[in-house]
Amino acid sequence: MFRRIPEERIAHYTCRKIAGPIEIDGDLDKPVWKQAEKSHPFVDLVTGEAAFLETRMASLWDDENLYVGYWIQEPVVRATLVKRDSFIWYDNDVELFIDGEDCYYEFEINAFNTVYEVLFIYQDALKRGSRFDTPEFDLYSRNVDVLGGFQDPGRYGIHPRGKRWAFMDYDFPGLQTAVKIDGQLNEPSHIDKGWTVELAFPWKGIEKLYASRSFPPKDGDILRAAFFRFESLRFHGKTFDESVGWALNEHGSYDSHIPEHFSYLHFKE
Repeated sequence: MFRRIPEERIAHYTCRKIAGPIEIDGDLDKPVWKQAEKSHPFVDLVTGEAAFLETRMASLWDDENLYVGYWIQEPVVRATLVKRDSFIWYDNDVELFIDGEDCYYEFEINAFNTVYEVLFIYQDALKRGSRFDTPEFDLYSRNVDVLGGFQDPGRYGIHPRGKRWAFMDYDFPGLQTAVKIDGQLNEPSHIDKGWTVELAFPWKGIEKLYASRSFPPKDGDILRAAFFRFESLRFHGKTFDESVGWALNEHGSYDSHIPEHFSYLHFKE
């Protein structure tokens, strides 16, 4: 059964405007990131308790892009998947979900800078004559899955909006990504500090998620987004426990697909 967490437990983040643009190279020590407010450490996705490895995010914006950075503490930085749209959650990763109107976007990335993307459209919104009734979202010609259906028992019947179409071959227009590793990738004998992720999402892509809003945002505008990290707890080829999930705020369950629990991004000039 769906359980909404109290509104006061959902995170609020102030995203400040810069002159831009930012060169996307994974380096979050660039002077421009000093202008961003680094978030509090991520917490357990279910309980809201402190995570045992530190993860923080920050965000900036200009007239062209929304920029997001992640600082990821990781004593053994590792990754295995190199093919785009592989199931990145099988590796250690960080993720970003951006809410829209009747839809939302999912992004995942690992330490190889391998990307996984999906656009989700609620089934009750994709109808003949709707704004989604276009060749881009044709159910017969695209690679489409279903989230929240019978084959998804962890979510079936517990989400307020019900089932959604998952467009598995969706590519966010103009997306830029980069990773920088402070250590030695896939070298378990070396103690690493971690890795950073730097992202740029053009507003033209975010605008496609909405029917009634225009972008770039104005001072005081708000966007709902969720920031995650998933860790498989595998060391020296052995898995010691189930994977853990951390986020900017708790979601009350081990489920990242709850837009009602996404954090608030407040845009400031």
